[in-house]
Amino acid sequence: MNRQAVITPPSVRSAASDGPAARRSGALSRWLYSRPRVRLGALLVLPLAWLGVLYIGSLLLLFATAFWRVDTFTSKVQPAFTLDNFVRLATEPAYQATALRTIGISLAVTLLCAAVALPLGLYMAKVASRRVRTLLAIGIALPLWAGYLVKVYSWRISFTTGGPLDWLLRPFGLDAPGYGTGALVVTLAYLWFPFMAVPVYSALRQIPENLFEASSDLGGRSWATVRHVALPLLKPALIAGSIFTFSLSLGDYIAAQFVGGKTQVIGTVIASNINLNPPLAAAFSMVPLAVVVLYLLAARRSGALKHF
Repeated sequence: MNRQAVITPPSVRSAASDGPAARRSGALSRWLYSRPRVRLGALLVLPLAWLGVLYIGSLLLLFATAFWRVDTFTSKVQPAFTLDNFVRLATEPAYQATALRTIGISLAVTLLCAAVALPLGLYMAKVASRRVRTLLAIGIALPLWAGYLVKVYSWRISFTTGGPLDWLLRPFGLDAPGYGTGALVVTLAYLWFPFMAVPVYSALRQIPENLFEASSDLGGRSWATVRHVALPLLKPALIAGSIFTFSLSLGDYIAAQFVGGKTQVIGTVIASNINLNPPLAAAFSMVPLAVVVLYLLAARRSGALKHF
């Protein structure tokens, strides 16, 4: 006598094996599935909390501290609302000169990075072989693998009297430039050069070869081709790279302490006042923040960042 096996339907097996926890999980899944906005909010709650509380919240506290004052008798910070710190920054020539000097150094670093990134990126993208391109790409990215202080201190040794630069320039009757604004510009350009070189190289790689060939067929020389063909197409990449080089140079102060000599920048003034006069340091911190915001608005208004 053959016995037929009793086959339990899958739905019956699932209902028998699912416990209360599984049923609650299924109900929650169905509820979330029918509410896409709730799913999106649950996904973004932690990043938005970090951005709103830790980042924007700290900036708001810094902005509020800029309106406080220091008691001249006890040297303690007292919560208050006063514009004395901002008036002091706007009226004292020393702070004005420091702010303008820092902006000028940041612009010089940006221009130096762009001046080096353009020919190097053009050579890598259109002329160099694959092997040479790989070696140059490694050389550009190599500084990012080293520590910040290691790179700054290496330039400090290079600019010192009797250092490598002094040894190289001595046969020509020259001396090492020493510490100062020039050394600071070169050091910052070395630190932030990859942030300019990478977008410029990527943009040049995307320019079709036939555009350069058409310019050559029409009688355009090398510089004319770069000026009228490459530069207009590189405008978004140059502005994107300049945002990094300009903003990072604007807020840097460690390099100024190592190779800047007596050069004062916004960061060094803030660092020197962080314990003596925190409200003044907070007010001066608003200057690079405002400059970067204005720079971003100008870059966006130019239309170069419409695809970013």
